Amino acid sequence: MRLGEGRQAGRPQGEANVRCVPGEPRDRSRRLRFRPRPVGETRLELVARIGDAYGLVLVLILVTFAVTVTLPPQGWGGRVAASAIAGLTAVIALTSSNVRARRVLVAIVAALAAVTAAALAKAVSSDGLLGAAFLVDGLLLTVAAVTILRRVVLAADVDFRTILGAVSVFTLLGLLFGYFFLALGRLKGGEVFAGVPHAAARDYVFFSYTTLTTTGYGNLVPAGDIGQILAVLEMLTGQFFLVTLVAGLVSLWRPGARAQEKAAGTSGERHE
Repeated sequence: MRLGEGRQAGRPQGEANVRCVPGEPRDRSRRLRFRPRPVGETRLELVARIGDAYGLVLVLILVTFAVTVTLPPQGWGGRVAASAIAGLTAVIALTSSNVRARRVLVAIVAALAAVTAAALAKAVSSDGLLGAAFLVDGLLLTVAAVTILRRVVLAADVDFRTILGAVSVFTLLGLLFGYFFLALGRLKGGEVFAGVPHAAARDYVFFSYTTLTTTGYGNLVPAGDIGQILAVLEMLTGQFFLVTLVAGLVSLWRPGARAQEKAAGTSGERHE
């Protein structure tokens, strides 16, 4: 008997080859995602499996929202922290979507460049640099949203992770448009909203989410052409996303389907 055969024989069937190896089909690794930690799994594989869950992305999106609306953008901490957490959210979203390592590296470099620009904007008192930092963060969040959305649309089965990915994309839409409005406010150098001469970061994010959900309180109205175009684009994106994708995914989601199939298969084996 070879060394290790005894341990392999003692494992339940299907557990011996749990570890993901290069070239292994992705569908199989997805089925193993929510199972208990496999025997022999390394810490690096555990971190990769945890990072593959969109729940972490959703948490980071909410943290980014909280940081953006609470910390003052005119100070060092507020602008740097908001830019850093937004870049981290985009990088984790790309990592969770199993994109190529080179693209993740490009995203990391872009995020670091945005943080550097946000820090330098305070040192040299430049609204243009701060606007550029917010613009880069908005582009990173856009790439992350498109990447997650692509994986959600192409998913073979609609499970809890698919629904969680769709919710993450919808929440991310409000955040990325908010960063585009922030960038517009800094780059334009004038009033973005009619009647609001000095809008704060929370005003831009608040306007973004009320526009995305077509709530429209009316207290903030875009003053320029670019702001109005972004607002219309966000409204249409939010409505199409909810009406088509989310509604379709929820209608196809069967939470107890897998458990029922497993129970039926177990009872069939017993009868045999």
